[in-house]
This record gives sequence, structure tokens and C-alpha cells, in this order.
Amino acid sequence: MDITAKLWSYCHILRHDGVDYVDYIEQLTYLLFLKMADENGITVPKTCQWQTLLPKSGSELKDHYEFVLQRLKKEKGILGEIFQEPISKIKNPDSLKKIIDGIESVGWTKLNKDVQGEAFEGLLEKTANEGKKGAGQFFTPRPLIQAIVNVMKPNPSDEEDFRIGDTACGTGGFLTVAVDWAKNNLSPANWNKVRNTSYYGQELVVRPYRLALMNLFLHGVQANLTLGDSIYNTEIKKETINCILTNPPFGTRGISGPPKQRNFPVETTNIQLNFIQHIYDLLRPNGRAAIVLPDGALVDTKAREVWQFLIEEGNCNIHTILRLPKGTFAPYAAGVKASVVFLQKGQATNQTWIYDARTDFPDVTKSSRPLTYEKHFEDFVKCYGKDPNGYSKRNANAKFERYSLEDIKKRNFDLSFNKLYQPKKLEEPAVYVENLIENFKQQLADLQKLKKIINSNKKSL
Repeated sequence: MDITAKLWSYCHILRHDGVDYVDYIEQLTYLLFLKMADENGITVPKTCQWQTLLPKSGSELKDHYEFVLQRLKKEKGILGEIFQEPISKIKNPDSLKKIIDGIESVGWTKLNKDVQGEAFEGLLEKTANEGKKGAGQFFTPRPLIQAIVNVMKPNPSDEEDFRIGDTACGTGGFLTVAVDWAKNNLSPANWNKVRNTSYYGQELVVRPYRLALMNLFLHGVQANLTLGDSIYNTEIKKETINCILTNPPFGTRGISGPPKQRNFPVETTNIQLNFIQHIYDLLRPNGRAAIVLPDGALVDTKAREVWQFLIEEGNCNIHTILRLPKGTFAPYAAGVKASVVFLQKGQATNQTWIYDARTDFPDVTKSSRPLTYEKHFEDFVKCYGKDPNGYSKRNANAKFERYSLEDIKKRNFDLSFNKLYQPKKLEEPAVYVENLIENFKQQLADLQKLKKIINSNKKSL
């Protein structure tokens, strides 16, 4: 089932009710949460349960729904955080009834998907296209998250007070997949011991933060999430996390200049480079991290200073880099090239392995060539090996190459390892034609939208 298409049909109802693009997601996820809590048997005050909405209609339904939001706002703990400052912007009772009936008709928890995350990210993409507003954030595709979690094996029972974190958690994608991994690999008794003490995250933007709380709550976890700026937080507690899985924002500059109060070894306004240093601060001795980064964070002048510090002074093992396929972050930024850096604090860098999932791969597209675990990451997971630290015996091949510390130093700590003067392999004719078709489809869609706008303007005259 296409969750985004289903929910987008409800957005048409909201649009006719005068709800703005930016409010679609929030209004729908309030209702989705109540429905999924009902399906999962999660405790919600009796007067606020999903079932109390179903028999009502008209002004009675509208008034009761507004009561539910205000009642949940006053709840202590996680429910109060999820429903902080809620406002129902669905003013038409008939519209509200249509949406509730539509949501009731689907068994959302049986879809085996991250419904809240997919809803948020899919609708954000739609509203960005429809409203001509940039998405503002890049969300990590689920196949990539699954591959990272599969190699990192974030086991909260590895040691006492083991902590798994995401420094820019968004809707909680990394954390929820890490939770699923633990559920599948721990005994029920062990899982119950660690599920409410092991997961940490921070997010700057309130909407994805609220959805992360919902996501983890529906996964049976009361995570320790914080709303605020990770980089400029002066109350940061160092060496608190054992395993970090994260995709920092892809912007280039901090809003307040270099975070001098943090005393990072390399002073820079680059957000990704400050996140790398922040993650290093957070990691406990022997702590591990997987960080999704734009390629510029491997090669730029300041980036090389950061990697040099971590390798030569920080006793940090930069042991594996996964070069991601082109188009991994389409449609947010189809041209962005990115990689995943795997590192461990407290171990020296002797060699770095590069897995190239980009060269000789067709560009990823949303429709005809979507990103999949099997096609794009399954081989990487096999090559990485069973050791989550990345130290297992490995065999080099055409896609998985090893570079020594001496190689890294010769390149002045440029970790991109781009091969200079390598002629680009020409695309197969069929792939070239397919790319043209994709481009024409997008141009046609844009022209159709423009036509609608022109016709709409004519009617309003």
C-alpha cells in the first residue's frame, strides 16, 4: 500500500477546508497516532481513545476532537510531550468525519512500515512540490537505514547502561529501525530490561521531534528525546553514547557562526563538520558511529583538518566509508553526492575500506529505479562482515578497496579517494533513454501544474 498516496487523498479534503500545506502533516498525524495506539492496545485516557471519535458527527465530533487534543496536552509524560500545544485546524465537521472514516478503514499497524515516518517524509515531499517550498531537510531512505543498522548491530544489552543515539533524529527513522533490530535479536526478558533506558535523540524542528516521540512510543519505547540545537547546546554531557546512527542536516553553515563555546578542535561554520566533532564528543571510549555526510565533508579543506585531528590526535578509527548511489536523496536534492562514514573512538586508524555503490550504478530515481536494500546495499552488508566494529576479516574486490594510513596521509586526509583522470563510463542506450523519459515526465508534470495555476487565476478574475 502506498501510504503517501492514501494520506495525500486526505490532504485534498484538508485543502478544501482551508488548511495550509505546512499543517497537513501535523493534523493527520494526530489522528493517525490515536488510531495506531488503538490498534496496538496502547493506553490512552478513556475519554480520548480513537473509538470515542467514531460514532460522533457534526459539531459533536468537532467539539469532542478539540476536547481530546486539549485533554492529552495536560497528560504527564510522553503523551503530554506529543500533544504539546495542539490546535485543530479542521474546522468543517464533515471534513473531519471523512478523514476519520478513511483512517479507520485501514489497519495501519499491519502494514509493517514506519507509518509515521513515511507519512511525514512522503507528505513533506508532496507539499514541497505543490507549495513550491523547499523541503528543508533530507530524510534518510529506509533501505539505507536498514543497511547501516544491520552492520552496526546496535545491541543495548552489550553492557550495562548501553546507549544508542541519533544527534539529528528527525522522525526517528534510525532509532525505530534500531529498536526493531533489538526486538528481533534479544530475548523478551532482556528487551524489557533495556527498552526504556537505551535510546536517545535530539531534534531541532518541533514537527519531526513530535513524530519521533510518536514513532518510538508506538514501538513500545519511551525514548529520551530532546528538542533543541545539538551543536550550540552548552550543557552537552560528553562521552554519554555507545552507538550513534545519524544523518546530520545537509546545510552548509551554522546560524550563529562557529560554536566557540563548545571548544571544538577545528573551528568552522560548516554544520556537518561540527556534527562530526559533536559526535566524537558524545561517544564513550570504544563507542561507534555511522554518519551520513555529503561528499564535501570528506574532501574540503576544513574537513581534512577534522579527519586529521580525529586520526592523529583523537585516537579514532575511520575504518569504513560507503559511497552512496547517485540520487539517494532524490527528490530533496537529486544531485547531492553523499557517503556514510563508520568510525570508532579509542582505536587507531590503520586502514580505511571504501565500498563504492556509485560507480557503474544507474542513478536512482523515485519511480523507475528506486533505491532498494537488495540491489544497492545487500552486497555492502556482506562485504562489511559480521563484526559491528568493522574489524572482521575482509576481502578486497572491485567495489571494496582498502587504503592504508600512509595512503590517507599522502592524500592530505582527503577521504573521498576519488580516482583522478578516470574516464566516465558511458551509460547504456536504454538507461540514457530512460533518463530522458524521467526528465520529460517531470517537465510535463510541471507544465500541467502551471496550466492549473493559470486557469485558477483566470477564474478568480
